[in-house]
Amino acid sequence: MNTAHDLTVLLNKIGEIVASSGPGRDEKLHAICALLEKHISHYDWVGFYLVDPARERELVLGPFVGAPTEHTRIAFGQGICGQAADTEMTFVIQDVTQETNYLSCSPHVKSEIVVPIFKDGVVVGEIDIDSHALAPFTKADNAFLEQIAHLVAGLL
Repeated sequence: MNTAHDLTVLLNKIGEIVASSGPGRDEKLHAICALLEKHISHYDWVGFYLVDPARERELVLGPFVGAPTEHTRIAFGQGICGQAADTEMTFVIQDVTQETNYLSCSPHVKSEIVVPIFKDGVVVGEIDIDSHALAPFTKADNAFLEQIAHLVAGLL
């Protein structure tokens, strides 16, 4: 599933999850992770890192789907996630072995995309996707995940 129509359907489902009055924030974020991991074959680990309100320049692992990670706290600037938060830019890493600042979560991860989530112009979190495939991410993935970041910003 990766056609424009399929991505639109997923975006609509994510919008419904965000707007629902039922579960709390973390349950909604977990449901989004599960939806993405299930429907996009090259999304092998899907998670949210959230800015720790007590430590503005540190990310804390939020809801995720995939293998456990030892990286539950990441300082701004550290690793790809920390770089994305620090520079306020999306990072698309097609081959993690080529990155000197990469924090390895699993030997299976070959590529990663990290998209900051902004609220009132400030980074409040990010979406982190790991893939076991080499160079799977496209401009469509980038745009799709940035739309999701915009949708979930209201939850953070």
